[in-house]
Amino acid sequence: MARPTRSYDILVVGGGIAGLTSAAYASQYGRKVLLLEQGHSLGGLVNSFRYEGFTFDGGIRAIENSGIVFPMLKELGITIDFVQSPVLLGVGDDFIPLDGHNDLVKYGDLLKRHFPKDVQAIDKILKDMDRAIRYMDVIYGIDNPIFLDYKTNKTYFQKTVLPWLFRYQKSIKKAMKMKLPINQHLARFTKNQALIDVMTQHFFKDTPAFFALSYFHLYKDYHYPLGGTGVIPQKLSRYISEHGGEIRLESEVVKINMTDREVTTRNGETFGYRELVWAADLKRLYNALGTVVLKDKAQQKKFLKLKPAIMAHRGGDSILTVYMTSPHGAESFKDITGAHCFFTPQEVGLRTMDLNSILDEKGMFKHNDKETVFAWIKQFFKLTTFEISLPAMRDASLAPEGQMGLIVSTLFDYRLTRALQEVGWYEEFKLFAEKSIAEIMQQTLFKDIEVTSKFSSTPMTIARVVGSSDGAITGWAFGPMIPVEHRFPKILHSVETIFPHLFQAGQWSFSPSGLPVSVLTGKLAAQGAHKNLKKEDKKAK
Repeated sequence: MARPTRSYDILVVGGGIAGLTSAAYASQYGRKVLLLEQGHSLGGLVNSFRYEGFTFDGGIRAIENSGIVFPMLKELGITIDFVQSPVLLGVGDDFIPLDGHNDLVKYGDLLKRHFPKDVQAIDKILKDMDRAIRYMDVIYGIDNPIFLDYKTNKTYFQKTVLPWLFRYQKSIKKAMKMKLPINQHLARFTKNQALIDVMTQHFFKDTPAFFALSYFHLYKDYHYPLGGTGVIPQKLSRYISEHGGEIRLESEVVKINMTDREVTTRNGETFGYRELVWAADLKRLYNALGTVVLKDKAQQKKFLKLKPAIMAHRGGDSILTVYMTSPHGAESFKDITGAHCFFTPQEVGLRTMDLNSILDEKGMFKHNDKETVFAWIKQFFKLTTFEISLPAMRDASLAPEGQMGLIVSTLFDYRLTRALQEVGWYEEFKLFAEKSIAEIMQQTLFKDIEVTSKFSSTPMTIARVVGSSDGAITGWAFGPMIPVEHRFPKILHSVETIFPHLFQAGQWSFSPSGLPVSVLTGKLAAQGAHKNLKKEDKKAK
C-alpha cells in the first residue's frame, strides 16, 4: 500500500465556503491543515469571475448575514467591506422596494392590485407572514453565540445571550409547526393558484412555509461585498495560507481508508489525517468510503440504512443564469431594477407548466419533438420569476465605466437540462435560452436597453464545475425523507457522523442550507475535530 506523502492533523475535503471556513478555523487553532478541492478554483457557489472587463458573480448574488457571516469574519480577523443590497420586488411593471419600511403593507398592496378578488385572503396571508417574521426576528435576533468568546464577553452572555436562548427555544417550537410546503400552506387561504404561484415560484419546490413566509426578514439582511462575492473565498484562502494551512486544487478525493486514516485523490496522491472534515457532496463521500465495516454493530446497521438513502435522494433545485453586458451605465438602470430585484413578467404564474407533460418518470422526453420541447421552455420563461443582479450598481469598479453587467437567473430543473444533453439539444438550448430571456427582458423591463453580449450557465454547469449532485444549490431536495438533520434545534449535531474521526459540513450536512448554515457547520466541524485531537493528545501523554 502506498504511504501518504504527508500527514495532517485536520484534512478538509471541499473548497466551498464550508470547507474554507472549516480550514480557516482549524488553522486558527494551530493545527496542521490541508484543504483538497476537486475543481480548479475555490469558493464553490460563492465566487466571481471576469469577462471582458466585467465582474460577474457565478453563484450567490448577495450575502445573508443571519447573525453568522459577519461574526465569523470578525472572529477570524478578516476585513471585508460590505454595502447594503436593497431588493426590489415586481410583477409586470409594478415594483416595490423592500427596505424595511412597511414592507408587508407594500407587498400586500402589490398583490391586491394584481389579484383584487383575493383581498381578504391576502390580508390573512399577510398576518401569517407577520407571525413568521416575528419568529425569525427572534431566531436571528443576535449574533450567533457559537462565534462568541464567553471568557471575554461574560456580561454580554449573561444579559443578552441567556435571555435570547429562552426566546429562541419558544420561537423555534412555534416556527416548526409551520412545516407544510408553502404551496399547501397558502392553499388554506386561497384557491387562486396564480396568486400562490406569484408568491412562491422563486422559492425552492416544497420549501417549508415558515422559511418562505419569513423570507422578508432576510431581504433586509442582504449585503454585497465590494469587489464581488468572490472576495470572501479569496480572503478565507489567504487566511488559511497565512496561518500555515495548505490548499491543493484539482485534487478530487476518490478513496478513504478509515483504518489507516488516509485519503487518495484521483491523480494517485495519498494523504494521512488524524481528523477528516468532509465539506463536499455527501454522495461523493459514500462513494469514496466504499464498503465500510464498523466495529460498532449498531453504527454498522445505521450505515447500511443510511448509504442507500443518501445515494437515492435527489439534490435540490438548481439555477439557469444568463449573463449580459450592456453599453448603458448605472443611471439607465437605477429606476428600473435597482441593484437587485425579483421580477415576475406576468401574473399568470407557472400553474400551467407541468414538467411531467414533456418528461417521463426516467427523466427522458416523452416525444422526441424538439419544437414542442422548446415551445414549452419558452412559455416557462415567460411565466417564471427572475432574480436580476447588477453588480456594478453596488460597486462601480465591477464594470467598465458607463457600462453594466446583468445577471438574470431563474430556478430550473436539472432533469430537463440533462434530458436536453442526452438527445443532443443542449448547446442549441443554451443559445435559445440566452436569446429568449434577453428578449423577455427587453420587451418588459429593459425596453430601451441594448445588450452587447450574452452567455449562460445551466444546472449542468453547476454540477460539472462545483461537483454538486443534480446541480443543487442548497443541498437536498425537500421531502419527507431528507437524509440529513433538518431540525433547527438539532443543527449543532448536524456535523456529526457515524464514522470515527470524520465530520461533515456544508450544504449537504443540514437541510435547508445556504451560505450562513455552511459557515456555521464549517466552524462546528473544525471545532469538533480540534476537540477530538486535544483528547487524543491528552491520552498520548
